Amino acid sequence: MTNKRELELYFHIPFCIRKCLYCDFLSAPADRRTKERYMEALLRETRGRAGDYRDYRVVSVFIGGGTPSTVSPEQIAGLLKTVREGFGLAEDAEITIEVNPGTVDENRLRLYRRAGINRLSIGLQSAEDRELEALGRIHTYGQFLETYHMARECGFSNINVDLMSALPGQTLSGWMGTLGRVLALEPAPEHISAYSLILEEGTPLYEMAERGELQLPDEECDRLMYEKTEELLRSAGYHRYEISNYARPGYECRHNCGYWRRREYLGLGIGAASLIGDCRFRNGDSLTAYLEDPLGSREEVQELTLQERMEEFMFLGLRLTEGVSPAEFREAFGKDMEEAYGTVIERNLREGLLEYREEEYPDRMFARHGGERSERTGGRRLALTKKGIDVSNRVMAQFLL
Repeated sequence: MTNKRELELYFHIPFCIRKCLYCDFLSAPADRRTKERYMEALLRETRGRAGDYRDYRVVSVFIGGGTPSTVSPEQIAGLLKTVREGFGLAEDAEITIEVNPGTVDENRLRLYRRAGINRLSIGLQSAEDRELEALGRIHTYGQFLETYHMARECGFSNINVDLMSALPGQTLSGWMGTLGRVLALEPAPEHISAYSLILEEGTPLYEMAERGELQLPDEECDRLMYEKTEELLRSAGYHRYEISNYARPGYECRHNCGYWRRREYLGLGIGAASLIGDCRFRNGDSLTAYLEDPLGSREEVQELTLQERMEEFMFLGLRLTEGVSPAEFREAFGKDMEEAYGTVIERNLREGLLEYREEEYPDRMFARHGGERSERTGGRRLALTKKGIDVSNRVMAQFLL
C-alpha cells in the first residue's frame, strides 16, 4: 500500500435546491428520481474507473457541487464504501463534503461521520440576511448557526466556512461584521475561505449589473475588504496559505493544496476534471448522456506539453503563499526556473511583486493531522509579496509562455 502513488478523488454532485443568482457552476435543481439515477450512475463510474487505478491509493476525497447535501446521506455513504472497496483509502485521508445551511439535520450529519467524512465545508457567504437574499441564497444566518453548532455536536472538528465579499449593497463595516461574527463562533472554524464576488457572464447578477440595477462596492472598497480580511484573520490566529484561503496551523485543505501543487486527481460525475500524469481530461456536461453511459462521458483529453506543464507549475504554485521551489522546478523539467522565466521573474522582483525567501523548515502544512508531507528540505522559494498578491492575476498571467 505504501508504495502506491497518491490520488485525490473529486465527486461532482450537480444538484441544488435553487440556483444562486451569482452561480455559473454546473448545477441545477432536480427531482428525487433524477438524483437517484445520477447517484446510481456515479457508483457505476466509480466502480468502472477503480480498475484503472490499482497502482494508486486515495489520500483525499472532496464531494462538491452543487449542494451534495441535497442527496440522501445513505447515497453518500454508499459512494464512500465503493471508494474503499474499489480504490483503497488511506487511513488518514481527508474526506470533505460541501453543505449548505438548511439542507442538513442531526441524523444526516451523524451518518456523514459514520461514513468517514471528517471535514465539512459550509457555504455561509454572509452573516447579513439582506445580503444573503440579494445573492439568492436559500438560508438565513440563523440557519447557518443552527447547522454549525449541530455539526460541532455531531463531532466535526474540522470545519471550513465559505464567505464572499464585495456583495451588492455591502459596506466595509458590513463585511468586517460578517468576519467578526464568524470568528466569534465557539469554537471558531478551523478554516475560512474568503472570496470576492465575481460577476460571471450569463448569471442573473451579471445581467442586473449590466442594466445598472446593482449597487456594488467600488474598487477601492473592494481592495480594502481584501486587505482588512488578511489583517483580521492573522490577528485571530489564521494564516493565509493561498490567495483566498486561511487556516489555523495544520488545517489547510489538503485536497485543494493538491490541485495547486499539481498532484494527480480524478474527477467523477458530470463536468468533473482530472489530472493523471501529464494528461488533463474531463467528463462531459450532459446529464442525459451521463445517466445513459457514465463511463463513456470522458472528453477534452489533453496531453500537456513541457511548456504547459511549466506554466501550470508556476501559475498554480504561486497561488500558495509558500510559493514555488526552483529546485523542484529543475527536478521536474530538467532546466532552471530562471532559464525559462528569467525576464518575467526579474521584472516582478524589480517591481516588488515577487520575492525569494529562504525556507528554514520543509513543510509546515498538515503537521497537526499527520497528513502527507513532501520530500522538500526547505531552501529557496519564489513567492508573491503582499503587493503581488493584490495583483496576482496580472503577475501569474505573465508566466504563460
